[in-house]
Amino acid sequence: GHVVDAIQRGSGGTIVTPNIDICRRTDQDPSTRGLVDSASIVVPDGIPLLWAARLAGLPLVERIAGADLIYSLSEAAAANSWPIYVLGGMPGEDGKLGAAELAAERLAARYQGLPIAGAYSPPFPFDAKSGNIDDIREMLVQTQPKVVFVGLGFPKQERLIARLCGDLPGTWFVGCGAAIPIAAGQLNRAHPLVQRLGLEWLHRLVYEPRRLAKRYLVHDLPYAVWLLSNSAFGGRKAKQVDSARNPAEAERLPEGTPLGRS
Repeated sequence: GHVVDAIQRGSGGTIVTPNIDICRRTDQDPSTRGLVDSASIVVPDGIPLLWAARLAGLPLVERIAGADLIYSLSEAAAANSWPIYVLGGMPGEDGKLGAAELAAERLAARYQGLPIAGAYSPPFPFDAKSGNIDDIREMLVQTQPKVVFVGLGFPKQERLIARLCGDLPGTWFVGCGAAIPIAAGQLNRAHPLVQRLGLEWLHRLVYEPRRLAKRYLVHDLPYAVWLLSNSAFGGRKAKQVDSARNPAEAERLPEGTPLGRS
């Protein structure tokens, strides 16, 4: 609703969907924190983040993944005849379409009347921090999409968005990670029950063990345990302090929890 209202007013913005891995990275590399803080909308992408918020006494309403946004916003764009642009994913080989082109085709087939402003999968590796993006900028300025889905992984996609959004003040940029290969049919999402159990990461690990094993098992899993334990401790401590100061306010939301930092 917020994005639709903003587009109707002619206002653009940016959306970031932090998950456990993004939270860990922003904790370890403060230079990436601004990429999240500067976003117009920040929504949690990961059931463990909802658990941590609940333990900290800061309940979040729901998980909103990039893989959900690419469909809901495309549906809204189709209903309003707003052009979208798909940017990211792996390029095609041997004359085959890249992930962005495939995703755009499938989204157009799924939502009748959805205008596709363009689709582009940058060659790998892609330097979103200081590389030449003149061609990408020119394509977007010429086509003037209302929504741009950028799937390059954090922080590449957010760095690219930061370099582009000033040239398109009426456009919404969505950092959506794996949503593009999912929309392209190259990746399958976990069953909804697996998602609700917070085990979608395990589903992805099974399908992409080489790429994700170290990230998930060595880095993200210990961080998730740390985040949950500190959120629980911080939430209890805050409630104890509030109860001591004013028993009537014992249920206030605590401040300064680990989740608040991430």
